[in-house]
Amino acid sequence: MATPFAKALSAIDAAHALDPTQITVHNSSTPYELHYAQKCTSYLDQRAPSASEPLRLAIRAQHFRRWEVPRSTYPMTRIGYHAWRTYLKKRQAELVEEICVEAGYSAADAARVGALIRKEDLKADEETQVLEDVACLVFLDDQFEAFEKTLDEDKIVSILRKTWGKMTERGHELALKIPMSGRPQELVQKALAG
Repeated sequence: MATPFAKALSAIDAAHALDPTQITVHNSSTPYELHYAQKCTSYLDQRAPSASEPLRLAIRAQHFRRWEVPRSTYPMTRIGYHAWRTYLKKRQAELVEEICVEAGYSAADAARVGALIRKEDLKADEETQVLEDVACLVFLDDQFEAFEKTLDEDKIVSILRKTWGKMTERGHELALKIPMSGRPQELVQKALAG
């Protein structure tokens, strides 16, 4: 019989597999959000190998059904971006809490998963900070190279400095091991130098 963790993880990944955006990974087409979730788990295993089940589930569900609420549904402003992110965190937490209860977790454990997804008590809660480290690591490893091409250098350097400021020392250590070259590497070096 499957454990609550296995049931919840399976339900989360089944939803990720519905993402219509496909990317090629190891010569195979993969739903982007499933790829993202797997990357998150990989970085969690490096950052906190003995992480709790609620943290593992929250990290796996970091972008739960995100494609259903495109960025374009909010104004393309800083305020619009923050409103979009706030809505997504709330929505994702509610959906995943339901999955956790249906999988057999207590309401308290499901609520903990939701609190982590919402990044509550970021500076005071060690597990929430681990989640933030993982999100930043996946951004730097998997998204930064394409992202940096869309903005001017000063804006990118500012974003990198903010990203770095969100991370712990352990997060910094792992980030410095991410292979980069060319302009992405130069931008990271510039951000860290200033």
